[in-house]
Amino acid sequence: MGQLVNGEWHDTWYDTKSTGGAFVRSTAGFRNWISADPAAAHPAASGRYHLYVSHACPWAHRTLIFRALKGLTDHISVSVVHPDMLDQGWTFATDFDGATGDDLFGLPYMRDIYLRADPQISGRVTVPVLWDKVAGTIVSNESSEIIRMFNSEFNDLTGNTIDFWPASLRDQIEGFNTRIYDTVNNGVYKAGFATTQSAYDAAVGPLFDSLDWLDAHLANNRYLCGPTQTEADWRLFTTLIRFDPVYHLHFKCNRKRIIDYPNLWAYTRELYQTPGVADTIHMDHIVRHYHYSHETINPHRIIPTNPVLDYDAPHGRDNVLP
Repeated sequence: MGQLVNGEWHDTWYDTKSTGGAFVRSTAGFRNWISADPAAAHPAASGRYHLYVSHACPWAHRTLIFRALKGLTDHISVSVVHPDMLDQGWTFATDFDGATGDDLFGLPYMRDIYLRADPQISGRVTVPVLWDKVAGTIVSNESSEIIRMFNSEFNDLTGNTIDFWPASLRDQIEGFNTRIYDTVNNGVYKAGFATTQSAYDAAVGPLFDSLDWLDAHLANNRYLCGPTQTEADWRLFTTLIRFDPVYHLHFKCNRKRIIDYPNLWAYTRELYQTPGVADTIHMDHIVRHYHYSHETINPHRIIPTNPVLDYDAPHGRDNVLP
């Protein structure tokens, strides 16, 4: 995970020495917006936008799920990076099944997309990236905002009016999002990338406190915010689906597994079985990326043999109220 400094590539890892061993995630650098307004700088239109993702990355995975759930697969094209992220960062190598290369420009590295948008850019080269083919630039590399664009701004185009960010539930959704992001979505990384015992302890305790809390909440709630799915469920799901195959072992998040939580495990299976979602999950990319790319954690790059989890098993949550 290198970075660009004034347009030049530097193979540098996160600096945990300056933060007492704690992992601190950098913020996204492109924060523009697609709008349903045809006069907008980035108007919603079929075929205009291209999504760059990694199948391994939970943040990019959110956008693929919303692309599927909102009927955008025929309207927004996708390129998939190689799962190995080494000294050159994300690459467009194609010697792994499902890695597509750069379908727009045929460039070798993900950083080249950033440099097309800004030749002097400084910052981490992350996915997802939403590219505007007409404007010739990056719209956004912030997944939480990309999924909200997908949720609402293409409705007139697709006729799909499913709303995962309803006005009546926004305060409740944000409450879940805030805790889940800090202690679960990013919490597994804070535990896994910690370089001191104290930093690890400070991350892993809140992580499992939140998983305990979520399991108890789901005993009496079909989804996080009641009887219908919201973005809070999908933001949580991309961590849950990676937890037992990767985070439990690789990031030392091993107090419990998701399959040890009866409600969280059933909830994970239910979300997995939502039409269109299973097709967005590529476990071979997920397992390969984490174990092969993180040399500081797994220096010999040994890929583990994981248990086979039955995500298609009946989930039994149809009668959970409300």
